[in-house]
Amino acid sequence: MTERRGIRHGYTNATRIDGERVIKRYLGMDAAQRMRAEVDAIQRAAGRVPTPELVHIDEADCVVTFRRYPGRHGQELIDEGHADRVLEAAGRTLRLLHADAQPPTWIHGDYGPQNLLYDPATLEVTGVLDWEFARLGDPVDDLTWAEWIVRMHHAGAVASLGRLFEGWGEQPDWDRRQAAMLAACHRFRDRADRLGDQPGATQWAERADITAGWHG
Repeated sequence: MTERRGIRHGYTNATRIDGERVIKRYLGMDAAQRMRAEVDAIQRAAGRVPTPELVHIDEADCVVTFRRYPGRHGQELIDEGHADRVLEAAGRTLRLLHADAQPPTWIHGDYGPQNLLYDPATLEVTGVLDWEFARLGDPVDDLTWAEWIVRMHHAGAVASLGRLFEGWGEQPDWDRRQAAMLAACHRFRDRADRLGDQPGATQWAERADITAGWHG
């Protein structure tokens, strides 16, 4: 069976599921950079949070093979009415990832329910996926990006965001959170500009405008 899934922010990878393996081909002008960022980030995070097991790395073709992870995507579970537990588990997992870390430190870069797998029975996180935007930054950036995903794509679950902060152990003030979300939108817009992706740059500019209009 072949599954193709568009990566948010306008970048597309081809993902083929072959039995118990997931074969991911990185596409685009910055494919090699994103592949290396993901591999390095997974190796750093292994043992702190559940990460995909690396089976094979093909540097020449920008292909990485992972052991397939069990679980269901967090966004599906939010849509089914489990936002409270999904977001609290997301916060707990993020706290483990950044335990005792002081900025700048390595962060996931695209953290949120869109990149988390969950045990459908316990609603605990079984896998943290898609590390290709990992970078040095403030752990709060990961927290606020999870918030941004909820606000932008799951408006009905905004009332559950308190559970995300509860799981993480802190709720930064709104000004700080909004500033981090806006900075992320601008980073993705600038990246699209550098890659010559004008539709992507326009979309991220529009999303930044929407984000600027939110009130905590």
